[in-house]
Amino acid sequence: MERIIEVPQGVKVKLEGFNYEAQGPKGKVNKIFKNEYVAVEMKEKKIRIYTKREKKTDIAVVGTWASIINSSFTGVTKGFIYTMKIVYAHFPVKVTVKGNEVHLDNFLGEKSPRKVTLGPETKVTVKGDLVTVEGSDLEITGNAAAKIEKMSKIKGFDPRVFQDGIYIVRKGDVVEG
Repeated sequence: MERIIEVPQGVKVKLEGFNYEAQGPKGKVNKIFKNEYVAVEMKEKKIRIYTKREKKTDIAVVGTWASIINSSFTGVTKGFIYTMKIVYAHFPVKVTVKGNEVHLDNFLGEKSPRKVTLGPETKVTVKGDLVTVEGSDLEITGNAAAKIEKMSKIKGFDPRVFQDGIYIVRKGDVVEG
């Protein structure tokens, strides 16, 4: 079983051992592809992912790696964006971005702000009641959005009454333009 993927125009791919790097106009994506029975190799502008044996698990790994590589091409050429909505009914919430930290002030009337630290690979912006998380790596961008959503998780209150928080409303869209 094998998959062959063409490298799109404007994308530079480096494959050294198990390390994979794709670089394009929107950023770069680094991954490690290490498996005993599945290999990745590059010739000219084509990436070949193949398995040395025909077991279901190895064939699944080939498909997964092909999907990761395709999404890395989309990420470095167009980028990914997660849109989140700030919801509050009881206390006015303020979300701010300071460097690579996202602060949630006055959540449920708490005195100290909740904060989460994100990596430099993602860009977070707050406009009104919308928070957008942008990045070139789908996995890192999705994890950043999940961390922000988890930061506003309610503990000790009835979630049917207190529906305050920051929630993902659109996942992994490709950035237009």
